[in-house]
Amino acid sequence: MPEIARTTVSLRIVGDALDPDEITGLLGVEPTGCARKGDTRTTASGRNVMARSGSWLLKADAFGDLEAQITALLSKLPDDPAIWVDLSRRYGCDIFCGLFMREFNEGTELQPQVLSMLGNRRLCLSLDIYGCFDGEVSTSD
Repeated sequence: MPEIARTTVSLRIVGDALDPDEITGLLGVEPTGCARKGDTRTTASGRNVMARSGSWLLKADAFGDLEAQITALLSKLPDDPAIWVDLSRRYGCDIFCGLFMREFNEGTELQPQVLSMLGNRRLCLSLDIYGCFDGEVSTSD
């Protein structure tokens, strides 16, 4: 089975009462993107949209396969269980992965060590799978 053509990985933390500055302080890393509930941002098309919930997002560097991206992302973050128990109790927390296939039946796997890293941080693994069967795999995130 061929390997997934391209992957994207992000840590997402969401919740109505989320304060991005607090999350940044707890995790010790600046987010790729964040918003408080009610914040307004302008989309690429020029439309203003209001955040329906607070959010804190950290994207993995766009290199390597799924496992390499997850490992690199989690290595930037603390592994203190108390932090993650607190965050997962108050907010929705997950590792969000986009899997972009160039062919039918591409696949990947995660080793037990990576699954343990996710479990120890109480992080769900969310997968969106996209079929790009015209031979092109989008490079925009």
